[in-house]
Amino acid sequence: QVQLVESGGGLVQAGGSLRLSCAASGSIFSINSMGWYRQAPGNQRHSVATISSGGITDYADSVKGRFTISRDNAKNTVYLQMNGLKPEDTAVYYCEARVVVGLGYQPFPYWGQGTQVTISS
Repeated sequence: QVQLVESGGGLVQAGGSLRLSCAASGSIFSINSMGWYRQAPGNQRHSVATISSGGITDYADSVKGRFTISRDNAKNTVYLQMNGLKPEDTAVYYCEARVVVGLGYQPFPYWGQGTQVTISS
């Protein structure tokens, strides 16, 4: 089994910064892409940022220039540095990892439990 544990959420004022972390553990052979998603009340879950195993990144237009995704492959950990936070960034943030559990297996998406990020105006 694979577990993803997120940390780093909280309450900050607009303009502030937060850094989210997500560590994967368990039966991991390799990890393909990793990413961060968010879901505000009443809305669907949307992609915020993704990063490939080779470090290629992609961002939602709403966070470009403010958020930075990175990963430490040796630690099976993905990070999201969030600067210039706005009230509309308020949501539950989830990490996702496409994990290969063994040779010959296909990548399978695993999700963290979510961490609340609240930005006050």
